[in-house]
Amino acid sequence: MTDTKATPVPATTEAVDTPATDESTQITQASAQRAPLRINQSKTGVRRRKSDDSIDLDAPDLYFNRELSHLQFNIRVLEQSLDASHPLLNRLLFLLIFSSNLDEFFEIRVAGLRRQVALDREKSGVDGMRPSEVLKEVSRICHEQVERQYKILNEVLIPALEDNQIRFIRRDQWTRQQTAWVEDFFNNEILPVISPIGLDPSHPFPRLVNKSLNFIVSLEGKDAFGREGGMAILPAPRSLSRLIRIPDELCEGGDNFVFLSSMIHAHAELLFPGMKVKGCYQFRITRNADLSVDSEEVSDLASALRGELLSRRYGDAVRLEVADNCPDELVAFLLKQFNLTEEELYRVNGPVNLNRLMAVMGQVNRPDLQYAPFTPGLPKLLRKDAGSIFNAIRQGDILLHHPFESFSPVEDLLREAASDPDVVAIKQTLYRTGADSNIVNALVEAARNGKEVTVVIELRARFDEADNLTLASRLQEAGAIVIYGVVAYKTHAKMMHILRRESGRLRHYAHLGTGNYHAKTSRLYTDYGLLTSNQDLCEDVHKVFLQLCGMGQVLNMHKLLHAPFTLHKRLVEMIEREAENAAAGKKARIIIKTNSITEPKLIKALYKASQAGVEIDMVVRGICCLKPGVPEVSENIRVRSIIGRFLEHTRVFSFHNDGKEEIYCASADFMERNMFHRVETCFPLLETRLANRVRKDLETYLLDNCQSWELQSDGSYLLNSPGEGKGEVSVQETLLDAYAEKVS
Repeated sequence: MTDTKATPVPATTEAVDTPATDESTQITQASAQRAPLRINQSKTGVRRRKSDDSIDLDAPDLYFNRELSHLQFNIRVLEQSLDASHPLLNRLLFLLIFSSNLDEFFEIRVAGLRRQVALDREKSGVDGMRPSEVLKEVSRICHEQVERQYKILNEVLIPALEDNQIRFIRRDQWTRQQTAWVEDFFNNEILPVISPIGLDPSHPFPRLVNKSLNFIVSLEGKDAFGREGGMAILPAPRSLSRLIRIPDELCEGGDNFVFLSSMIHAHAELLFPGMKVKGCYQFRITRNADLSVDSEEVSDLASALRGELLSRRYGDAVRLEVADNCPDELVAFLLKQFNLTEEELYRVNGPVNLNRLMAVMGQVNRPDLQYAPFTPGLPKLLRKDAGSIFNAIRQGDILLHHPFESFSPVEDLLREAASDPDVVAIKQTLYRTGADSNIVNALVEAARNGKEVTVVIELRARFDEADNLTLASRLQEAGAIVIYGVVAYKTHAKMMHILRRESGRLRHYAHLGTGNYHAKTSRLYTDYGLLTSNQDLCEDVHKVFLQLCGMGQVLNMHKLLHAPFTLHKRLVEMIEREAENAAAGKKARIIIKTNSITEPKLIKALYKASQAGVEIDMVVRGICCLKPGVPEVSENIRVRSIIGRFLEHTRVFSFHNDGKEEIYCASADFMERNMFHRVETCFPLLETRLANRVRKDLETYLLDNCQSWELQSDGSYLLNSPGEGKGEVSVQETLLDAYAEKVS
């Protein structure tokens, strides 16, 4: 921590062409700032008094608002589009991910807030802000940042891409040959499938699909039936790409693209023969996409979800994006149709559906503008024993750190188990696994080979519900037992259990992880996975499966902590234990790495530990409701967020424990939903060599001084930079160098 300094980076929507180190965003949540007290923190001399119980740790000004903190994470993602240390195409990708993240934020979080306000059921969170207040602040921040996003796209990234011969060619730039090709494409590919909808009493305003690209068209003249021109809606065909590559022979080198919207604009009059098109403007509506299933009334979860999935496409409108040149009267008409106000309106200078630009990543072959590829590594035990994975696991626990180390051993273990005649049974949880999954293929093969295969599939994994319903049917057809978990609790635990007959007795093997059984995201997200034959851990995993599949009282565990039963309570106890050690004058230290922290009781326990003198470092990628650095409350707590090439996803909790350090990995974040409304697992690293390795990983996260953002007590995030004379340290690049097999 002493090798870095925090660089202030003020919020601005101007000067987007400045270097990334100067152009970053600081979002400040209103809070009273108190001058820090300069009290002796050492163990000599006059020491600070014991914590003051009179300080109200429930006070709203000790907490950040969840939704506003969520937005700050998205803004830190947007910042990466200005960071010249990322390759150019990846900078574009960060800008597009910002759009994708914002879509989900509106579909779920903003929709939930609007629903509370509409039903007059406003309830303040621990930060004291009412939903109506939060919505106003969300609107202010989002308008500011969306305008800034398009400014970055138009003034920084598109010119830089053009300098590298990747061009998005607008209508006024088409050559004669390109114009002729576009016309042919429109006539052959677009005209046959597009369906214009004239608006009149017999053609009311259509129901438009969530996040679909549409155009509002202003017309003049009379049609074949004598109807006066007015307005029409043009839904863009969903089967067509929003970005179309122009044939190379029509261009002067490079990669050249045209937007579908530009093609439709240029030929809109062909869709309304004999009428004059006064204007054609693109727009997109975002709808409430949260699913609602009543756990007390549902009798068939799969059927209930199928019904809800159909309604998701047409939920209540929450946001309208429209081209910034659309006339006010047409905008007012659209707002009225969707029952929205100016506060929910976003006028944009460019495509309204930016995230569809991600298609460019698969259409250009420019390795010089993307991250260097790498080959994930393998732990020594797996490199040493090229035979059975079961043999390697029996020699000792194996820890995999994705994406730096390969996910393939997990798939290989399941494939081997599927064909191994000595394997009797396989149990597996699936939350997100992908459409064409080797994990699912192996489970299907195992079931067909006569193994007892039980799969707990979480049907309510957001935006993966349809895929999981399909996987469930496929597994059932193969003969696997498919369980949908417990209706009121999402199954978020990442577990695999294998029972194998060895030397006349049954032996247990297990895999526990912090991330999903998803090969694609294992190359993009950081996660830990543990392969073990430890008897206590394996028995605990077996017990969790028994609870999920059957019925009965809570079973006692040997080593595993699990939600919603023991995890929260034990975490609070371990935090309190560190506080007691600090109060007794002993060294006390906590390191927590998690995606989000919102749960008030855990936050209060950390505040109390800080008051007692515990040194607490937290690496929180996203939402953080805890306020660090508050005198007499959290001055011993430091919070940083790492944003880089890989999405930080590991959940790791380290407790000094008076020298007998305990390190846990978990599927759960420090959130209410994970602690009380989901089935989660938290597993200890029992072998010292693995615990030491993870502690070193954590220490490296605390050394990062170029991709880490320090959270301040006023709610701002400051980008760390190397201290004078110090070299840059990127934790992700360091871990890639340490664990990967080969980096190109």
